[in-house]
Amino acid sequence: MTPQPSCDLHLRSYDRVHWGDRHDFAQLVLPVHGDVLLDIGERRGRLDPLHGALVAPGAWHAQSSQGANQSLIVDVDGAAFGHGPWQDLVERPFVALGPAARKLVEFMGLLAREAAPPRALVQGWVPLLLDTLSLATPRANSRLAALLARIEAAPGLAWTTESMARAANLSVSRLHAVFREELDSTPHAWLLGCRLDRARALLAESHRTVADIALACGFSDQASLTRAMRRAFDTTPAAYRRKSQENASKAQ
Repeated sequence: MTPQPSCDLHLRSYDRVHWGDRHDFAQLVLPVHGDVLLDIGERRGRLDPLHGALVAPGAWHAQSSQGANQSLIVDVDGAAFGHGPWQDLVERPFVALGPAARKLVEFMGLLAREAAPPRALVQGWVPLLLDTLSLATPRANSRLAALLARIEAAPGLAWTTESMARAANLSVSRLHAVFREELDSTPHAWLLGCRLDRARALLAESHRTVADIALACGFSDQASLTRAMRRAFDTTPAAYRRKSQENASKAQ
């Protein structure tokens, strides 16, 4: 799997004061409501839910607003823009947000308003957003990264190969090909592994019942989880929990 750039996401509002700043990482400014006046060096642009911007690493910039506003601020490792398809964003920092980009921003904006989105979800979302802003068609590996992050954040949803393909905007056959190319796996096998990883974490770290954990992780019932763990790890949920608790006690 292609390494993804490190990034952080914040939900931020600006007032009338022009705040100047400079840093060694790149920064996406993506309003979710209201508008923001942004100066990047000698360039000035007005941002709103239809227009965003990328501040290049090391560029002086300042934001202000005359009214109520809120923006997604995404800090991205500057090395991601030194070569490859995202370089052009540094040269044309003010970008129109088309329907696909707006959908991605709205999705993350809704999550960010409720709570801090899982870091892994942000890591998978950023490459797809940057591809959408800089390329006519986002790359398949960026679509896959965003899909994997969504599934890891909610493995208990009723994921199928077909719903995974729809979420990644790929055909089922192309989804299978990308999984093989990037992960040397199938969608079904990867999904099962993700669900088992979450189940083992919950068994080791929580006091939830095995039946509850099974449903939370996407298994139809406790027996289904037990069969899957027997096949994959030659153990049962109860035995795995006991072993985890014993190891934790010895470590204390």
